[in-house]
Amino acid sequence: MSRNKFYLTTAIPYVNAPPHGGHALEYVIADVIHRYHELVGDEVYLVSGADENALKNVLAAEEAGVEPTVFLKKHSDIFRDFYRLLGVNLDAFRRGTDQKLHWPGVQELWKRCDASGDIYKKRYSGLYCVGCASFKTEKDLVDGKCPDHDRKPELVEEENYFFRLSQYQSQLEKLIASDALEIFPEKRKREVLSFIRMGLEDFSISRSNERARGLGVPVPGDKTQKIFVWFDALIIYMTGVGYGYDAKLWKKWWPADLHVIGKDIIRFHAVYWPAMLFSAGLPLPKRLLIHGFITSGGRKMSKTLGNIIDPYAVLKRYGLDATRYYLLREIPTLDDGDITHQRFKELYNADLANGLGNLVARVAKLCETSGLAFSPDNPSGFRSQVAGHIEAYRLDLALSDIWKKIAEVDMQIEKQQPWDLSGGKLRAALTELVAHLRQIGFELQPFLPNTAAKILKQFTGPKISSSKPLFPRL
Repeated sequence: MSRNKFYLTTAIPYVNAPPHGGHALEYVIADVIHRYHELVGDEVYLVSGADENALKNVLAAEEAGVEPTVFLKKHSDIFRDFYRLLGVNLDAFRRGTDQKLHWPGVQELWKRCDASGDIYKKRYSGLYCVGCASFKTEKDLVDGKCPDHDRKPELVEEENYFFRLSQYQSQLEKLIASDALEIFPEKRKREVLSFIRMGLEDFSISRSNERARGLGVPVPGDKTQKIFVWFDALIIYMTGVGYGYDAKLWKKWWPADLHVIGKDIIRFHAVYWPAMLFSAGLPLPKRLLIHGFITSGGRKMSKTLGNIIDPYAVLKRYGLDATRYYLLREIPTLDDGDITHQRFKELYNADLANGLGNLVARVAKLCETSGLAFSPDNPSGFRSQVAGHIEAYRLDLALSDIWKKIAEVDMQIEKQQPWDLSGGKLRAALTELVAHLRQIGFELQPFLPNTAAKILKQFTGPKISSSKPLFPRL
């Protein structure tokens, strides 16, 4: 029996600095969706990569006093390892400097857009933000500065190639309004439509060799220009599944079922990317899941404020599954959320140590004391409410529902008082509790994979015994 395919991606990060909390949030969100689809029987493919052909990467390498190719290799490896540290298994990690597996696809897409008459060359003057790697208009700025990077963009004037984005305004509006390209949450869809309806302008898709510092994919037929980083990096979503070098792999997986991205890069994914694919005559992705930002103490993280939460330090201090739990439960999947060490401790002790951990310990001890043997059935799947939340990309609500069941099972124990039962009544009560624990363990697999595996193993039977606390109190 053939399985449904589900292809998803994370955004392709710049590798000019180590991963931060926002990266961790995005990667565990993608991993939950990946694991869920595997558990329901789909064939799943997860791709990410490294956005390497950006001027900001060159500047970071220069500041570090390291040759750019050495710098990029080191930092791309850091990001690749960060996925593993978070328990995320990628099927492909595509680097922007990969001349064998990435560049052919980039140049192929360029040629297709050019053949459609959508690429032209002109002299241009504009305000360029190195941090965003994009041009800004005056209306994008706050007090003359980029709001995301708090710095004035530089005035750049040179001859570049441009893409006729303006040609696709009506197609893009119809695409978004009809949900042919679904955008989660709804408010982000409204933002995109508002942007499109204000009128689309053609955008620059190349840089001179001088300004690109020689880094990047060469423009086909023009040795003086490099393909602009955003045009190049988006195509990793396709070169990650064979575009330009493996037609069989490409045909199997494309189009993407889901792109998981942050809210600061909506425009590139909901407007520029589908327009490029329209021009090239290629299938479009189906959905965008747009998560928010992480703040600390209600404020944007910054070294000046001293409120930066280092994901590496959090993982070391609290452990993998506790970190995943905080990111997935406390941060609303479709909105901004806050993280502080104080709140982390509160949630850890209340939900993980006193909630899940205590319930597992209670039921295991009751089973051990009873001396009974158990042969529990495997859970039949996710409960409908949990599955519904995951498929609506409300992972926070899915976890909330699982913890509601944890509370209900605790109440059931208090009501039944199995320690006062014996014979058939005791066996029936404990068998039901074991079934509940196995269901909880099953549903936790996408979220807390290590913890879920321990629960399912512990309550397999025939003899069920106590073990070390899953989450020792802090």
